[in-house]
Amino acid sequence: MDENETYFDYTVTNVPPANPSPVKEKGSGKGLFLIGLMVGIAATLLIVGIGYLGFRLQAVMGQHNQPVLSENSFVDEKLVSKLQLLEEYIDKLYFLDEVSDEDLQTGIYRGLMNALNDPYSVYYSAEELNSFMQQTEGTYYGIGAYMTQDTDTGLPLVTGLIPGTPAETGGLRADDLIYEVNGEPVYGMTLEQAIALIKGPEGTDVTLTIIRENAEDFVQLTLTRARVETPTVTLTMLENNMAYIEILEFDSVSVDQFAEALAVARGSGMEGLILDLRGNPGGSLDAVVDMCRMILPKGMIVYTENKSGKRSEYTCDGKKELEVPLVVLTDGNSASAAEIMAGAIKDYRLGTLVGTTTFGKGIVQQVVPLLDGSAVKLTISAYYTPNGNNIHGIGIEPDVECPFDGEAYYGSEEHPDNQLEKAKEVLKGLMGK
Repeated sequence: MDENETYFDYTVTNVPPANPSPVKEKGSGKGLFLIGLMVGIAATLLIVGIGYLGFRLQAVMGQHNQPVLSENSFVDEKLVSKLQLLEEYIDKLYFLDEVSDEDLQTGIYRGLMNALNDPYSVYYSAEELNSFMQQTEGTYYGIGAYMTQDTDTGLPLVTGLIPGTPAETGGLRADDLIYEVNGEPVYGMTLEQAIALIKGPEGTDVTLTIIRENAEDFVQLTLTRARVETPTVTLTMLENNMAYIEILEFDSVSVDQFAEALAVARGSGMEGLILDLRGNPGGSLDAVVDMCRMILPKGMIVYTENKSGKRSEYTCDGKKELEVPLVVLTDGNSASAAEIMAGAIKDYRLGTLVGTTTFGKGIVQQVVPLLDGSAVKLTISAYYTPNGNNIHGIGIEPDVECPFDGEAYYGSEEHPDNQLEKAKEVLKGLMGK
């Protein structure tokens, strides 16, 4: 997903229109100033409030605001009383700017999700849910960067750039960490909150303060927001009838784009294929399964298991198995749905993986809409490759190790891509040329 983050596979269940009633590779070695940053993050975490989900409270309150509480629920009379007491103290004693009831309620919901200690489980306000759904459909207003939440710092991590967008033309780079947006620090925020600051009306400016590896200090970039059409799949025909298909994300629009790219490549005389999954943060489980069915042999694509041990299997009939040699490019920012595809290809020995070890996200999230137009995204299961491997926290190792030469790429106007050149070399050998 673009500026929304997407290091997660997700499913969306019956999302209603967002019109609520009155009552959507890990950073390291970034410089000594990260020490101060981590202290700030720790301080921020200390002030995260108690969590309590509003719809649970509404569900257990009677007509006269009397609690009717489940015996097994953590929502008990003591908790309700304490919330009411805190509300009274805030109302009578809090000195700084007034905070609306809606903001306080949203803070409670976010606090409950923060208490799960899972960066992929979050609360969406109705506005955030609507934005999230727009991005999965391929169009939004922003800068054109793919982001996830860095596991080391909690900051937004740039995993890739959409060609021709403000992010690319303005000098943003993959592996940049977003430290501030318009002067506002984003540590302690969810990825969705940070992205909401980055996005905005077309033609307006946003200033990003960046932590960049090997830079001696912060880097500041001012970008002008624009309408972004997300080309999640692109095709280029290379020499020797090699097709190069880059999959930037697995969204609902990606399925048809991938099918079209394959059809055009075959029509152009494709004799070998390079699939580029570098910087791909993942996306929809349904989308990656549908796309895998266009290239895999008959058998298991992926299966998931939830907390009760229930297993869900996703299979392929093999009727569209890829008929040419295949090379897959991966890196530390290839995550989630990208790892589902790479893992299946590796398990079936359908292709050769070139690059570096993938991110290692082997869990699945589901977006659950609430009656007021808001939603929660929860981690609901783990997924396993066809051979039964769960790669969470481990990743998938390439068959041919080839670290990216960023110094050469960013130090030249030609942007030489050593990993792509290695992939072409390997594919050429597989093609017998």
